Amino acid sequence: MRLQIKGICHSYDQVEALRDIDFGIEPGEVVALIGPSGCGKSTLLSIIGGMLTPTKGEVLICDQATPDGCLNPLTYVFQDFALLPWRTVAGNISLVLEDHGLSKTDRDARVAEVLEQTNLWDFRDAYPKQLSGGMKQRVGIARALAVRPAVLLMDEPLSALDAQTRILLLDEFAALFARTGMTAVYVTHNLNEAVRLANRVVALRRRPGTIKEIHTIDIPLAERCDGMPELVAHERALWNLIRDEAIAADKELENVA
Repeated sequence: MRLQIKGICHSYDQVEALRDIDFGIEPGEVVALIGPSGCGKSTLLSIIGGMLTPTKGEVLICDQATPDGCLNPLTYVFQDFALLPWRTVAGNISLVLEDHGLSKTDRDARVAEVLEQTNLWDFRDAYPKQLSGGMKQRVGIARALAVRPAVLLMDEPLSALDAQTRILLLDEFAALFARTGMTAVYVTHNLNEAVRLANRVVALRRRPGTIKEIHTIDIPLAERCDGMPELVAHERALWNLIRDEAIAADKELENVA
């Protein structure tokens, strides 16, 4: 599925959040959205996913192609795990399949498939209270993958995790994207996450969010690793790009507080 974000503007009452956002998302591409606090990253993701109607502009689906068995073309992974405490890991994953007319055999097959993909098979009968934060987020990823989305929309999925768990899951995300060629839009404050995962990074200015630059990273995902000099250079370039905006936004938030 290919998406075109065209002339997106959005305001909340008198606050202009986004202005004239234009870019495309190609099939098999991971696009990261970065920028200072309050620049509209999550708002833009909500508009792309159809959860929020923009004040102006549109998101066009230019290519309707979806994976075999796709049940939900645009699927979210949130920072909040949103797991049902009374359901097991397998039960939480199965939940998103239960209103699609699939047989129990088909549901069970999909659940087994994503449990294997996310290294959760041995935890399939565990309950959320028995899981670490990282394991809970794996369940959130598995639940999203179960519907075989065309585009995965990820809103700071690692920000609530400790540093060690974040590194482990970042490696798993990179391996997943490299292995599947999945299309994804990834919102993050963390530039290391952006350079590890994204083919292109869309840097937004502070409010109202406008595109400052679209930065391309031409290194195959399977070849990237932490500390790689080329990635460090990309991370430094992105920081230089948004540093002044981030400092200004931080001072603005302090003044509001």
